[in-house]
Amino acid sequence: MLIRWLLAALHLLAFGFAFGSVLARARALRRVDAAQSVQANELRLRDVFRSDSVWGITAIVLIVTGVTRAFGGFEKGGSYYLHAPLFHLKMTALVVILLIEVAPMMALIRWRIALAQGGAIDLTRAKRFAWVSDLEAGLVIVMVIAASGMACLGVVTAIVGRCAETASK
Repeated sequence: MLIRWLLAALHLLAFGFAFGSVLARARALRRVDAAQSVQANELRLRDVFRSDSVWGITAIVLIVTGVTRAFGGFEKGGSYYLHAPLFHLKMTALVVILLIEVAPMMALIRWRIALAQGGAIDLTRAKRFAWVSDLEAGLVIVMVIAASGMACLGVVTAIVGRCAETASK
């Protein structure tokens, strides 16, 4: 019971950190000035990398805790989740995030390497990556809404079930 509670708490906290960090990455990317040199943008890039690292870590925490909760025997079980429309909405939002994150993730990895080696960085896509980050933040909100809907429906189902049991006695 305690592990179930801790997994749920960690999963929910990770949503908050994910939302905050992806918005921080968007804000930091908007401050990058492609017209200036990499050296002039170095502090801004450090902010981008810091928030991107938190975003990546929280994404891993969300996926690991989510899979563990849904299919690890800690919650209602895989069958319940696989038949819940709101779970499908949540997973669709996750898949879209993963797909649109590929380009920013690969570019930011290249930027980190180039900055460490003193190489050139093409900063012209920073604004586009900021927009992608905003979209991802919106999708995180969709995931939270879907998750809270699943929780509320689970509570309603449990209450209705108990009421039906009591009425039949």
